[in-house]
Amino acid sequence: MWRTETDLPPLERALELAGRGRLTCQPNPMVGCVLVSEGQVVGEGFHQEAGQPHAEVLALRQAGEAARGGTAYVTLEPCAHFGRTPPCVSALLQAGIVRVVVGLEDPFPQVCGEGMRQLRQAGVQVDLAPRAFQERCARQNARFLHRVRQGGPFVTMKFAMTLDGKIATSTGHARWISSEASRGRAQVERAAHRAILVGVGTVLADDPRLDCRIPGGLDPVPVVLDSSLRTPPSARLLRGGRALLACLEGADAERARSLEEAGARILRLPGRNRVDLAALLDLLAARGLDSILVEGGGQVHASALGARLVHRVLGFVAPMMVGGRQAPTPVEGPGVPRLEQAWQVRHLAWEVLGPDLVCEGFLWDWSDLIR
Repeated sequence: MWRTETDLPPLERALELAGRGRLTCQPNPMVGCVLVSEGQVVGEGFHQEAGQPHAEVLALRQAGEAARGGTAYVTLEPCAHFGRTPPCVSALLQAGIVRVVVGLEDPFPQVCGEGMRQLRQAGVQVDLAPRAFQERCARQNARFLHRVRQGGPFVTMKFAMTLDGKIATSTGHARWISSEASRGRAQVERAAHRAILVGVGTVLADDPRLDCRIPGGLDPVPVVLDSSLRTPPSARLLRGGRALLACLEGADAERARSLEEAGARILRLPGRNRVDLAALLDLLAARGLDSILVEGGGQVHASALGARLVHRVLGFVAPMMVGGRQAPTPVEGPGVPRLEQAWQVRHLAWEVLGPDLVCEGFLWDWSDLIR
């Protein structure tokens, strides 16, 4: 039976530990584990990298014999199958754990309740956290849950805007709307995604590198929506030899050759005037790029939202106003004609970061994944 006073603190700690694997554990889920025996924490662990020991195993190694007779608090249901590593259920049973508190059932088909069933069958008491905590675990692993349940890439739309809803002035000046603290958070987002998607307008206006400036962080693959290959061969994002330029099937062959010589990889895709964004995302997913950060500007954002391809929204709101009827906004295009047709953002979370307000929400409702 769940006991809030004694069970919530170690499970909170397990959730905190799980977050430490955010930049390294892909494509696996983030998982944290805390072992408690006789009221004392005896072991902690989090999943660090695919193919490496899971959180439970690391916590058990730290605890040693002190784990026997104790309780394991784990943010995601322990696995019950052989993958790259042996099942965690077996490790917990061999260590003599008598109770397991689970933050969220694992939807992965080879687990999906089987871990909890095997533990109970072996005489271990298994308790599932209350729904409110399950939602926090689901938020942390939304990308993993989406991949398992629906497939395809998980798409985050990120932007920084002024208090009056502008992403630049009417002359195009945008550096810097968000604070240094917010820009640091944005770099974490880059490191946590496999690819970063922008429109060619962003490339022409800013000549961005689209890399990750966190020490040790992995650079996302730059992807540019560039229907007619207007990206200049001198663009900084081409220098790493990893950038993908998505153009229409009939784009100029000579321009393509010039860009390939500069390090670009050309992706020719169908579309009328503009690249078919859904087809592009499918192609990126087939290349193993299963998480996409869209920083594309108002037109790209409008296209992604209009095609219902966005799952998560991350907006940074700065305490300034610039005005200007022609100043660009985060979502342009024709928009929706009526409010009831608006894109609804769910599961909202707000955070104050320096002087800015950060809003995270989902256009994908993952609440049906929770018991």
